[in-house]
Amino acid sequence: SDGSSLDQNLTREQLAAMLYRYAQYKGYDVSVGENTNILSYPDFSAVSEYAVEALQWACGAGIISGKDGLLDPAGSATRAEVATMLMRFCQQSVS
Repeated sequence: SDGSSLDQNLTREQLAAMLYRYAQYKGYDVSVGENTNILSYPDFSAVSEYAVEALQWACGAGIISGKDGLLDPAGSATRAEVATMLMRFCQQSVS
């Protein structure tokens, strides 16, 4: 996500962070994440510090959801997950 390790899979938290930063850059309202509680996910402690706000926003905006009851932040984002997150992001940015 930072341009290095181009041979590595993109994680779910990296994708959330990239979309979050893009939304901020474009001036979209990302305040929905301020009131989103992701502490209820059992794997919350696995979320990298840089991605906490991004995942709160992505969950609050409906861009990402749990995967078998987990956030799975370090899990590879599958093609289907990437497509779904991008579609939901585009729908949010238009409204």
